[in-house]
Amino acid sequence: MSQDRAWRKSSYSGATEDAECVEVSYAHDVLVRDSKNADAGTLMFSAPAWLAFVQRQP
Repeated sequence: MSQDRAWRKSSYSGATEDAECVEVSYAHDVLVRDSKNADAGTLMFSAPAWLAFVQRQP
């Protein structure tokens, strides 16, 4: 399922190879995974839940 999707690395990820970072895939849902261990699994969110998360103000 997650292999057939386009992934985008977080803009907050570090520039080095060993930096901690996540990747996100948008479709009818949103998947989030660890870019260094992509086969370890994903978190799945509905599109409205993800939108609420990323628009939340501190």
